[in-house]
Amino acid sequence: MERRSFLALAGGCCALPLTEGWAAPATTPGGLSLPAAINKAGRQRMLSQRTAKAWLMLVMGVLPDRAQIILGQSVSLFDAQLVELKTLLPGDELHSLYLQLEHDWGRLRPLLADIRSDAKTIWTTSEAVLATAHKLTLAYEKAAGSPAGRLVNISGRQRMLSQRMAKAYYFRQMNISAAPAGEMLDAAMKEFAKAHEELKAAAVNTPQIKSELALVEQQWFFFQNALGMRDAGGQRKAATDVGSTSERILEQMDLVVGHYEKLATAAER
Repeated sequence: MERRSFLALAGGCCALPLTEGWAAPATTPGGLSLPAAINKAGRQRMLSQRTAKAWLMLVMGVLPDRAQIILGQSVSLFDAQLVELKTLLPGDELHSLYLQLEHDWGRLRPLLADIRSDAKTIWTTSEAVLATAHKLTLAYEKAAGSPAGRLVNISGRQRMLSQRMAKAYYFRQMNISAAPAGEMLDAAMKEFAKAHEELKAAAVNTPQIKSELALVEQQWFFFQNALGMRDAGGQRKAATDVGSTSERILEQMDLVVGHYEKLATAAER
């Protein structure tokens, strides 16, 4: 794909409504609460990995139409949430981390607009955005100081891991930083499985949360099978399955995070 056509398509995707496929809930009328800030900062972690995943899918020609939508939507959402998070920065630590996240995203964002960007630079810059967004999320959790806020963070991190596993899989399949990508994939899979068990055991879980987590578990079974596919004959199908299943887990986990955010907000009152 030529650079001009890629940029046009990416730009067009950015103009699509955020309800295409998957979208974040709107900010509450009363402004951003700390549980909502944990959720949104955690979603920035996820978007650092989702944008890289979508870029890799475009480079590899995996579900290219869907990948263009994912990439454009994710870039727009990251930009929008930066604006929202800026309205709630209580304390110097949060302010400093926010400025660092803004800087790191400013380095990654233009690289995503060109499939000729260096893949290793996409790796390092997406990792930098993730690291800063994670620190920002933890700082918001600390400011909230509640067990419910921790559940928002952990469940939100599961969204990120769904995208991180896919990103690592595609890097390994492209044989770019293959060894580190394999280590990243293994670590993310173990972390996701462990955190899922912790969430299932949470005392505050409602029947709805339990039901949503059960649906995540079903998708996790299919995702593991796709991620473990190494046979050359099945890799094309596996690459497609990784792209689609990572999105389904993301959608499902976002519902779970929303439930925990509501519980955390209620606990603040």
